[in-house]
Amino acid sequence: MKPLTLILFFVLFFISCSPQPKILFQESPHTYLIEKSFTQLPNFENEDFDEVLRVFKKNCHTKKAQKIYGSLCQELVNVQDARKFLVNNFTPYMIVDEDFNDTGLLTGYYEPVLYGSLHKSDKYKYPIYATPKNLVEVDLGAIYPELKHYRLRGLLQNNKVLPYYTREEFQAKNIKAPVICYCDSKIDRFFLEIQGSGKVQLENNETLFIGYANQNGHKYSSIGRYLVQIGALKSQEVSLRSIKKWLQEHPLRVDEVLNHNDSMVFFSKKEQGATGALGVELTPKRSVAVDKKYILLGSMLYLNSKYKDENISNIVFAQDTGGAIKGAVRADLFLGDAKEIAGSLKSPLELWVLLPKKKRGNG
Repeated sequence: MKPLTLILFFVLFFISCSPQPKILFQESPHTYLIEKSFTQLPNFENEDFDEVLRVFKKNCHTKKAQKIYGSLCQELVNVQDARKFLVNNFTPYMIVDEDFNDTGLLTGYYEPVLYGSLHKSDKYKYPIYATPKNLVEVDLGAIYPELKHYRLRGLLQNNKVLPYYTREEFQAKNIKAPVICYCDSKIDRFFLEIQGSGKVQLENNETLFIGYANQNGHKYSSIGRYLVQIGALKSQEVSLRSIKKWLQEHPLRVDEVLNHNDSMVFFSKKEQGATGALGVELTPKRSVAVDKKYILLGSMLYLNSKYKDENISNIVFAQDTGGAIKGAVRADLFLGDAKEIAGSLKSPLELWVLLPKKKRGNG
């Protein structure tokens, strides 16, 4: 056999024998998965399996997780060996995008603390809004099943649904919306919207938990990227700290920068700390926000990334979503009160979903 022919033979052999990307969920027709083994997960043996099991039990309290993991949620009560339970009952599948790329992006978010009051004053003058009564929300999936992950938000005028007010328009028109409380910083209020939930320390020493309730329907735009475009920051300088510092040093341009992001988030009171879209309280370093177009909420995942020289390799749970979280290999890691790490984490990501061995979907 000629050398070139021999090389071609081996290439074709390995391609035919290697796992091919497949779709396992009809609910996620753009998510391609490649079957792997636990031995292929970086640093898997360093995992705290008992902690994983505790978070998995909390995750299983939701209907979405129960739909994915079925009877395994009930079997958790009798588990004695957490590692053995995982290895014996689950198969890891590497998530790749539509171009079969297996590397994406990991960022972080945190639970911000604001200072405020239930009453407006000279100090506490920036309202944290609940959902406006004139905001209309249409579930497109109820009409077009192929659009089940999409919602239309707008304003009803003359029997027509028009785009809702942008951030700038909302402020300029002084829209009358329910107010949960007032805080002392317009900048902190903006970052509360980016994080999606947080707590407000009231002047009477009470703590108010608030979380995402709705959004005005406009696409999220990064103010960090805008600051780079106008020459205020260099791309390698962009972080939560640098953005906030620049805004504080340029008070006359705060509205200009914040209004670059047309998207606006509305909140509601919560009974517990930071709570994600899945409806459970988030666990630091175990909860991630994902793009639910590609990853089902309630899924158990394994991620591999780095922060500076430290490995981030552990099991996490898809318990939240976010306007800036787009794509299959994309996750936003909840870091509790680790504000500085969350604000600077931006690293390459590998991501796997852990599925029951008996679940093969339509692949």
